[in-house]
Amino acid sequence: MCQKSQLAKLGLFDAKVPRYTSYPTAPNFGAEIDSRHFTSWVGEIPPRSQISLYLHIPFCRDLCWFCMCRTQGTRSDAPIATYVAALKREIALLKSHLPAGVTVSRLHLGGGTPTILTPEMIRDLTAALADLAPMAATGEFSVEIDPNAFDQPRCDALVAAGLTRASIGVQDFDPAVQQAIGRPLEFARTQQVIDMLRQGGVQNISTDLLFGLPYQTEDAIRKSTRQLLSCAPDRVALYGYIHLPAMIRRQAMIPSESLPTPQNRLKLFEAASSLLLQAGYRAIGIDHFAHPADGLSRAQQNRTLKRGFQGYSDDPADVLIGLGTSAISRFPQGYVQNAPSTARYMSAIDGGGFASLRGHAFQGEDTLRARMIEALLCDFHISRGEMLSRFPQMAAAFDTLVAAACAAYPDVLLPTPQGLTLTESGRPLARMIARHFDANETTPTRHSSVA
Repeated sequence: MCQKSQLAKLGLFDAKVPRYTSYPTAPNFGAEIDSRHFTSWVGEIPPRSQISLYLHIPFCRDLCWFCMCRTQGTRSDAPIATYVAALKREIALLKSHLPAGVTVSRLHLGGGTPTILTPEMIRDLTAALADLAPMAATGEFSVEIDPNAFDQPRCDALVAAGLTRASIGVQDFDPAVQQAIGRPLEFARTQQVIDMLRQGGVQNISTDLLFGLPYQTEDAIRKSTRQLLSCAPDRVALYGYIHLPAMIRRQAMIPSESLPTPQNRLKLFEAASSLLLQAGYRAIGIDHFAHPADGLSRAQQNRTLKRGFQGYSDDPADVLIGLGTSAISRFPQGYVQNAPSTARYMSAIDGGGFASLRGHAFQGEDTLRARMIEALLCDFHISRGEMLSRFPQMAAAFDTLVAAACAAYPDVLLPTPQGLTLTESGRPLARMIARHFDANETTPTRHSSVA
């Protein structure tokens, strides 16, 4: 890795850049793209092709202070049941527009807390999804699970519906850190839930750790990482906490002075990642780790790794359809996002239409820039041959973008006739370099670039 002084000189500890789970990023979506585009683009999906589905469940019993997701608290099941009924109507409407023979490569329930659904709601919703389109032979069904909102009946309902992967948000096991972020979670409870899932036949376990949390120390994150490793998850996402209390009001509960400096954030990332690597996990992109036999590792080796709204993926589908409030769909033609508020989403669905409210239609160099960013963040290499085979009319644009990035980062970017490679020591700068391919990012903005 580059010396800290070199990273500082290159601006790692000062810049604010997006995570680039899409390009253009969601803040650049506009209202000119709406439900008419969504309907049209769904109709243009090739018959008998594969799609991915994402369902957003925005409800939580308690709102964690660190969370940036579109969520709302509820103590009653009544609003959840009403929302599930709206989701079923959206699914039925989608079915009426979906071309024949389409199958599902990936189905993911996110949130919020998807496991806030009762077992009856899980069975009802997954039955509607099964009626929409069958799973592909190699399809995967995953659910985000809060161990504090999970029990045997919910596990049984998900297993019966075909659950193949559980994604468990750990964040940190240290009690002081948990108290500071409003997210209590005992290690024993997490272990119990993982055992419950595996006994039910769900062998694929993904987990999330956060670094950069309040009062987090290197010793604490090492301890949490070792505890997590004792559960032997297949994948670990090591995300950096983003503190934006002006935008996310609940984060105001977290005192800014309790947060580590950007330099210490990098140390926290290195402390956790070194243990994961020592345990035999492979580094996947900028923030994921996976067992060598895991699908992400195979996709990395085959150069088929993708980066999207749920992080890194080996999903073969070119289309992702998001259902529920704030959910984003991705098509070859562009992005479409549903209404961000539950009330507005349900009003649109109750009116008999889709809830698509904003988005972006690809134009100009968008697809070239998007693929260059994805290749950099997935492979740390951008192949000129691949880019020109995909975008044969954009050779000049590609060469201009590469030259500008190399001029800005001459010590870490290696240009060759075959393309561009980011050195291993320069990988902490990957998102900063990606910004040079972003036509909307002329100045540093948004999120911390430290891992």
